[in-house]
Amino acid sequence: QLQLVESGGGLVQPGGSLRLSCAASGFTLDYYDIGWFRQAPGKEREGVSCISSSGASTKYADSVKGRFTISRDNAKNTVYLQMNSLKPEDTANYYCAAASSARQCDLALNVGYGMDYWGTGTLVTVSS
Repeated sequence: QLQLVESGGGLVQPGGSLRLSCAASGFTLDYYDIGWFRQAPGKEREGVSCISSSGASTKYADSVKGRFTISRDNAKNTVYLQMNSLKPEDTANYYCAAASSARQCDLALNVGYGMDYWGTGTLVTVSS
């Protein structure tokens, strides 16, 4: 069974940091572009970041550029999202997702959907 499992969410104060992890089971992430997405209460899901299967290419939403960093360790079958300088508006459920086709994640980044496999999410709350 193909699964993506997110972890690392929690409560953090504004200005703080968190690192989210996305672990795959039942398949290897080596051949998939991976994206992080988020959905705040009452809002539509939005794209946060994408990383290519090799890790050579990354993209970010304007709202997180310079604060978030996506990376991957294919040997551990895991993708990470390092989030620094967190703001209250970053509060959301964060989801990782896998795409099997090139440019699929880049397109999904703009619309918040269109990936092949999705995790169940991890909650990030930024509050004092």
